[in-house]
Amino acid sequence: MSTYSEKKGVTTTKQNVFVIPNLTIKDLLSAIPAHCFKRSALRSSLYIAWDLVVISGIYKTANYLDTFISPAHISLPHPLLYPAARFSLWALYTFGTGLFATGLWVIAHECGHQAFSESKFINNSVGWVLHSALGVPYHSWRITHAKHHASTGHMTQDQVFVPKTRSQLGLPAFDPTKEDILGSSVSEEVMKELKEAIGDSPIGATLGAATYLLGGWPAYLIRNASGQKRYPKGTNHFNPNAVMFAPHQRESIVLSDIGIVLWLAGVTGSIYTFGFWTVFRLYLMPYLWVNHWLVLITFLQHTDPILPHYRAPEFTFPRGALSTLDRNLLGDCGSIMGWIGAHATHGISETHVLHHVSSKIPHYNAWEASDALRKRLEQAGLKLEGAAGGWKEVYRVFKQCKFVEDEGNIVFYKNASGLAATRPAFTDDSASDSGIEVDKI
Repeated sequence: MSTYSEKKGVTTTKQNVFVIPNLTIKDLLSAIPAHCFKRSALRSSLYIAWDLVVISGIYKTANYLDTFISPAHISLPHPLLYPAARFSLWALYTFGTGLFATGLWVIAHECGHQAFSESKFINNSVGWVLHSALGVPYHSWRITHAKHHASTGHMTQDQVFVPKTRSQLGLPAFDPTKEDILGSSVSEEVMKELKEAIGDSPIGATLGAATYLLGGWPAYLIRNASGQKRYPKGTNHFNPNAVMFAPHQRESIVLSDIGIVLWLAGVTGSIYTFGFWTVFRLYLMPYLWVNHWLVLITFLQHTDPILPHYRAPEFTFPRGALSTLDRNLLGDCGSIMGWIGAHATHGISETHVLHHVSSKIPHYNAWEASDALRKRLEQAGLKLEGAAGGWKEVYRVFKQCKFVEDEGNIVFYKNASGLAATRPAFTDDSASDSGIEVDKI
């Protein structure tokens, strides 16, 4: 974000423009080839088998190489280098296993969208098994995730990654005489007040992002962290009577809880049988990597200074679906790592916009469907491709996305200085439903 001073004591930024789409769902779906909507239980199952084969191969390779890390096989200049080498080997194992286990997580997620096969029974059975094995309450999350898809980017209806407002953070009230509501300019006085209230140190951003990546997923399930702010305190995904569930969904929530109990019993029994460190090395560390990738991927899909969030008067389903980004996971580490990231996680990060337009399209058809959809979006002036997904990008976004204003039906994140990188604009044929002028939104 480039800033400059037009007058003394005021900082102004040159903002990007986000064209608020006025497309219908028919416009979007008609751009996708018909065969992309076809689902195959057999083809989907082959991807489960492939993920398991790769994970097994990673384990066998690590176990085989571990036998050579001893003075009898290799000569290292210091005795401490042997445990260091063994640690590095198994660290690579946890990384690789966690990445491909995230692929299994993605397939279970597709089951929840009924994209795995034509059969609802098969979808929910496979999804329950896979998600339970990864510590996820399948039906509970399936239900709230469906609500997220129906209301993506909606300030009061979306279920996750809902921005905090100025008042929710307890920041100084907006002063129209000293700052612009769209975040294009702010006085030095207000900027100083906001920075002191929010905190904007590199260390704080690093620790905050790291905490988010490591604990964000269980925190969301257990206490609705980063979820919908209007839900009462104590809302979680394990209570059948939680506000986000309907009475007829109670049995599904209980079934999800049974899956979690069985998962906990399996982990506990394995620790008793094989020992904590063996289970920690072989399962728990890859499990933490899965949680990490899940949060990193979804956070970057839905959080960026260029993405709008809507309040009811301006929200439509297509606008919500198009308030997300495609990113190449691990692409910041080079093209080879970018290919590995996309392959291991079945393109969930690279084809996410398409996934929000039609969540029943299976991942193996999503690549072609995404290409077709992007061509239609470009005609409407939209390019929804963000920077490559990785830790560096999480840090940048965490620094730039601090709060949104309490006023306005279309809002963009502001940083700790009160400046926004993006402002909304309407095309000539898509006037605002509310009749509000752009510079007053």
